[in-house]
Amino acid sequence: MGEKRSPGYHMRKQEKEITDPEELEKVLLGQRAATIAMCRDGEPYLVTLNYAYSPENRCLLFHCATEGKKLDLIKANPRVWGQIVEDRGYAQGQCDHHFRSVHFWGTAGIITDPAEKRAALSLLIERHEPEPEKMKQRLLGDAKLDDVAVVRITLEGMSGKSNPKPAPRRSGATP
Repeated sequence: MGEKRSPGYHMRKQEKEITDPEELEKVLLGQRAATIAMCRDGEPYLVTLNYAYSPENRCLLFHCATEGKKLDLIKANPRVWGQIVEDRGYAQGQCDHHFRSVHFWGTAGIITDPAEKRAALSLLIERHEPEPEKMKQRLLGDAKLDDVAVVRITLEGMSGKSNPKPAPRRSGATP
């Protein structure tokens, strides 16, 4: 994925930057919640939601009600920015926190094609449900598809940052 950055911006602590696309993808595949930033008429809006990542289509998918603030904002301005954080714990006594995070930007669109919508919901169910087949039978019928909106965020770029836990010190080692 061709990463696009605003001119003049770079990560201040470059040793913490995640540049490996596979590592970025591992964070996307390993977490369940993303925070999405949207904006309309100069007013920002943030929402945290469950998602599924499709590596084949380089997109994030989420579902929501068929009307409401998220959809109104996406229709007015489909450009979004988001973040996914893998919390690796607070470093007690060090005033530090261990994590990996991915920031992404792209364009959000509402999926209207029934087959594509069903496939996206299937991926979401597989990602989040312990017994996906039961849930698919219950929720993926034609009548149920009209009761939910599904949004695809096509990723245009992403960047990552990591603050890993330091390697454990060996006993007897000098600092």
